[in-house]
Amino acid sequence: MATSLSNMFFKGLANRSFGRPLNGLFYCTRYSTTVSNDSETHDDFKPANKLEGSGISLANVIEQDVKDNPVMVYMKGVPDLPQCGFSSLAVRVLKHYDVPISARNILEDVELKNAVKAFSLVFSLFFPCSNWPTFPQIFIKGEFIGGSDIILNMHQTGELKEKLKDITSKK
Repeated sequence: MATSLSNMFFKGLANRSFGRPLNGLFYCTRYSTTVSNDSETHDDFKPANKLEGSGISLANVIEQDVKDNPVMVYMKGVPDLPQCGFSSLAVRVLKHYDVPISARNILEDVELKNAVKAFSLVFSLFFPCSNWPTFPQIFIKGEFIGGSDIILNMHQTGELKEKLKDITSKK
């Protein structure tokens, strides 16, 4: 009896479209890679700061990210699972050009978020329009571009196609 009930339940789930509301509610899964810093958690499972004591600063990491990746996006979430509309828009526009997108999730690390803001502030000393206080923050070929509104505007004017033309596709 229990087996047949569970089979009926799972068959019902398999036939259910999760894009539609169930009794007026939407169900979704939220992913997180953060771990609580609970004092009762064993040391093996506590989050570790890999940069601590390594002599590498977050500014160095960001500088290397921007230098090594033709398209670098600091965003809320990751390209396959953006966690805000602006990050989602930026990823959709960039994916239109079939270029490799490298990204870091600023929601996982407040220090990274602040370091990215400081890094783009340094750009503002050389490029006055780049004091960008919001996310995503997009860098193409080492140059700070801006956020999703700038990327969308560049796409609409054809400027983004020109900027990305010599970046090899991921295929």
